[in-house]
Amino acid sequence: MSTYKAPLADIRFALFDVLQAETLFSRLGRSEATRDVIDAVLEEGARFNETVLAPLNRIGDEIGCSYDKATGAVTTPPGFREAYAQYVEGGWAGLTAPERFGGQGLPHALGTALKEMIDAANLAWGNFPLLSHGATEALLQHGEPWQQEVFLKPLVDGRWTGTMCLTEPHCGTDLGLLRTRAAPAEDGSYAVSGTKIFITAGEHDLTDNIVHLVLARLPDAPTGSRGISMFIVPKLRVDRDGNVGGANGVRCGAIEHKMGIHGSSTCVLNLDDAQGWLIGQPHKGLAAMFTMMNTARLAVGLQGLGLSDRAYQNALRYARERLQMRSLSGPKFPDRPADPIIVHPDVRRMLLTCKALIEGGRLLGYHASSLLDVIEHGGDDDERAQADALLGFLTPIVKACLTEWGVECTYHALQCFGGHGYIAEHGMEQLARDARITTLYEGTTGIQALDLVGRKIMQLQGAGLKAFLELIEGFCSEHEGNPDLAEFVAPLRDKAGEWQRMTQEIGGRAMADPEEIGAASVDYLFYSGYVALAYWWARSVAAAQTSSQPDAFKDAKLQTARFYYARILPRTLAHKAAIDSGAAPLMALQADRFDA
Repeated sequence: MSTYKAPLADIRFALFDVLQAETLFSRLGRSEATRDVIDAVLEEGARFNETVLAPLNRIGDEIGCSYDKATGAVTTPPGFREAYAQYVEGGWAGLTAPERFGGQGLPHALGTALKEMIDAANLAWGNFPLLSHGATEALLQHGEPWQQEVFLKPLVDGRWTGTMCLTEPHCGTDLGLLRTRAAPAEDGSYAVSGTKIFITAGEHDLTDNIVHLVLARLPDAPTGSRGISMFIVPKLRVDRDGNVGGANGVRCGAIEHKMGIHGSSTCVLNLDDAQGWLIGQPHKGLAAMFTMMNTARLAVGLQGLGLSDRAYQNALRYARERLQMRSLSGPKFPDRPADPIIVHPDVRRMLLTCKALIEGGRLLGYHASSLLDVIEHGGDDDERAQADALLGFLTPIVKACLTEWGVECTYHALQCFGGHGYIAEHGMEQLARDARITTLYEGTTGIQALDLVGRKIMQLQGAGLKAFLELIEGFCSEHEGNPDLAEFVAPLRDKAGEWQRMTQEIGGRAMADPEEIGAASVDYLFYSGYVALAYWWARSVAAAQTSSQPDAFKDAKLQTARFYYARILPRTLAHKAAIDSGAAPLMALQADRFDA
């Protein structure tokens, strides 16, 4: 059975030593976010996740959610409802939400640390409150005052949960094809009809009401994605004064039987003249959708991080205990019948790969979340605009890389167990199965790559990339004469220059052949992710030099950074070679000859 211990030492190192969160929060006027407050939240969050959520992880996988065909009701696994009640009672649902709607108003960077712990402790359970945060952000940015008053308060305090209803049986990424319709009603609401699939937490027994945010078309909607509107469609009817009525025309038609996350209800929702309220302007629903989507993409990236860390913790414990063979250079534990497998180079390769991707990825994800705080509380328009551009650039990298590395790390962790990893007893196969979905929902890796290259680089002229390259150059210039960082600064600066040149070359080729964008996108995304982690590992070594952490902790940072630069950063060479080959090797084979 897998266990989980919140990695508080590294979380604190990431927040306080590397990201300088105390200084950032003070500069942004977040005087309430003191070190004592942050430490208290981390400690209590660790306790809740270790003792309440983590023990339910295997139960959720084995028992899963159940569906009553006669009533459309969904029952969550044993213990899930009680855990959610404790979550609400502890005030966790509104940790980062505005105080005017009942939240605690704490920084997003702190909420990210809690989110990582939840995902590591129990990913399936964590999906139930996940979409509530996206719904909250959409209502904050696009909702009318009465909608915020009526729907935000119960979402923030956790009495209701939210969903995001986009996908239909015939369309996923191409939302221009959706068919769900919304007809105006006399009271100013709309009658929404259609079918949505893959709706996470679309039906459950944790709360009485669920706030569905639904994409649909008005009768006069233009074709394509420009004709999409967004509607609030609650499970129970709610009027403009906040009065809750009877059942709305929303019914769960089925729950999916999935590879993993069995404790999370993935629903088919049938809407039959369901009462809905328009969010924002008619035909402008994509803006609200992207608010939710970007929030969810950052959150899903953290899911990959959390799964990686739990898998690594258990693989490390097993590698220290499992006795197999002797070290090739001679017995390391001569008083035992064999050495623990952690002495073997290949086991160390797998463990160090996990450690390097997790600890570097933690900084990547936490930094992205801290930009949300700058966007909301930055001192001037230029600072907020630059943070917004950088966050937009980093979002597809965080989502795709942290989840793909989650698959890699859970695979490596399972491999450390050998055959014991493949059976259910140790819980590793569940983590590997659960990790697969994170690369798919809220936009596949390929979709993230197209967003990065097609939109963030080509359409927006690489504004976010320029901001990140400025961070790298600023760091390199600051430490140019530091002999303790020379082994990191020089190669980091070289990679940044190569990154910039390669981006310009892709843009030049795309002007002649648009297929070059799709051909380069995935390799470009991973190249970007590996260079970003090189930056964070260099900063980790620099931060460790002045940290109050124990010497063993500091040395581990240095040695892991060296491993990353020697063994993982060279992956960029293969990605660059693939990018340089262009679109021709991908497009030359005619579609009807794939089976020839």
